[in-house]
Amino acid sequence: QVQLVESGGGSVQSGGSLRLSCAASGDTSSVNSMAWFRQAPGKEREGVARINRNAGTIYYADSVKDRFTISQDNARRTLYLQMNSLKPEDTAMYYCAAGMLRYPSLAQANYKYWGQGTQVTVSS
Repeated sequence: QVQLVESGGGSVQSGGSLRLSCAASGDTSSVNSMAWFRQAPGKEREGVARINRNAGTIYYADSVKDRFTISQDNARRTLYLQMNSLKPEDTAMYYCAAGMLRYPSLAQANYKYWGQGTQVTVSS
């Protein structure tokens, strides 16, 4: 089992920045990929960014490319999402997820473990 706890959400004005963190505990050796997803009110959950914990390969959704940066600490137990140039459309609940993936993917079904989420609100 892997436990994930997000933090760092909050309210900012358009153009501002936030840094989300996700602390992983438990059997983290059982997962090779971690990702950030988000869900805005009335919308489906969407993948934002993912990282392969071992190879370090990264993928971003087009909507956040060049504005968001996903990273992990050296111990690979904390996942980060640096969000710059935030827009009102980035307002959502942000979730951290982890899973053992056979191939790179941001499909929700491939991620077994999920955090409770942290709210990000961007005002214009």
